[in-house]
Amino acid sequence: LLQSGQHTWLAGLKTLLLNVSRAVTHDILIAFSPAEGPSRLNTTEKGKAGKIHLPREIFRSPRSKTLRVVVTVLNIQQLGMFKQVNQTAQVLDDTVVGITVGESNISGLQEPVQLVFPHRELPQSCSPVPVAGQAGGWCSSGCVTQPGDKGTVCSCDHLTFFALLLSPALDGSTAKALTAVATAGCVVAMVFSIFTVAFCIFIRCRFRFEETVRINLGLHVNLMSSLFLLNLAFLLNSGLSGRTHLRICRVLGGFTHYCLLCCFTWMALEGCQLYLLFVKVLGIYIHHYLAKLCLVGWGFPVLVVGVAGVIGSYGEYSIQTMDHQVIAHLCWITSKHLLVHYITNCGYFGLIFLFNTAVFGVVTQKSCSLQGTGAVQGYQKPWKVALVAAGLFCLLGATWALVFLTYGISSTAMLYLFTILNSFQGIFIFIWLVVLYYPKTRETTGSLSYIIRHDKTTTASQD
Repeated sequence: LLQSGQHTWLAGLKTLLLNVSRAVTHDILIAFSPAEGPSRLNTTEKGKAGKIHLPREIFRSPRSKTLRVVVTVLNIQQLGMFKQVNQTAQVLDDTVVGITVGESNISGLQEPVQLVFPHRELPQSCSPVPVAGQAGGWCSSGCVTQPGDKGTVCSCDHLTFFALLLSPALDGSTAKALTAVATAGCVVAMVFSIFTVAFCIFIRCRFRFEETVRINLGLHVNLMSSLFLLNLAFLLNSGLSGRTHLRICRVLGGFTHYCLLCCFTWMALEGCQLYLLFVKVLGIYIHHYLAKLCLVGWGFPVLVVGVAGVIGSYGEYSIQTMDHQVIAHLCWITSKHLLVHYITNCGYFGLIFLFNTAVFGVVTQKSCSLQGTGAVQGYQKPWKVALVAAGLFCLLGATWALVFLTYGISSTAMLYLFTILNSFQGIFIFIWLVVLYYPKTRETTGSLSYIIRHDKTTTASQD
């Protein structure tokens, strides 16, 4: 039994010993694999084995004429070693590679050590992270990656134990729970989007407002309509994807992308309107202003989706676990055209979020300054001030910014928070509009229109 256990332990540990002359004039290449262990390479070989590139810089500093290079390949599943702190992550192929040269610690290399970890196409829901072994877990400091289709190149400026950590990936239960929460949230959001559109149309027709307020209400109607279409597209997507013809899936993916871009564009137009009202203040008149905004809000996404459709960006998109089990199908931008997603969705929203955040800061500063002078009597109650700020926060799409935090250790919690808050976005905007407009339909001194009007009067008197 002892001999059997010793054999199992040794099977998970494979080592290569090399005596290298200090006067080495070329880089050293070493191959490694979990099954065969490390071996010396004289030429670049093709195959599924990983490769280690040791630069000449490592062998120039020591005083001894020869150096012992030790390359160790560990199977951590067999050895029960290197338990990572983040249990949601997984070491690729359970393989850890240790490299030592001589007897001193080597760090701060100008030319990095390169390790090529071979693998199949990784799941779209996880990303490779190069890590170095430290006491208590893993650390990615000093290492960078260059991912590819057949492998990932890890470049590190020091020598230690290395591994490729896949982190994080959704498991099946989490994906099902998120899908259930998102589906319920979409239904709720659609209902309150209808309520909000109906409310805005009602008060716009029932009461007389100045042109600025009427344009604002028209903007709110279009934004909530885009949110309604986006939630409808998600419900259709989750219900029909994986069961439809490829052409229908492409159309559905393009429609979902269009609705998302419309939602982002109308958030940007809300921010532009607030900028014109609170920053420019005077001398603003554009003929058929709302009609031109509609042309931008609903027309610009058509151009983007049309270009993306021409290059064949839409199709079936699969979300997989780390063991390549498909947990969800979507009609969306395919994995071969993820650059389209990063540019048209992540990049586009990132610019909108930065602009709207700046506008939100200006509006908040203006409101606080008017509060300090006692000009806006209707907003002296703290809860109303907080409600206006929260409403503007949702109106400008701040809850969507949580998507940028859905990477790393807290990704699951952020995904839940992102899903729930965006589901409640329609509810927040509905409550905000009711409190902001309806109690003041006959006397608008408590609305944003009065703040704008008072600011215009103050500016005109100063001029």
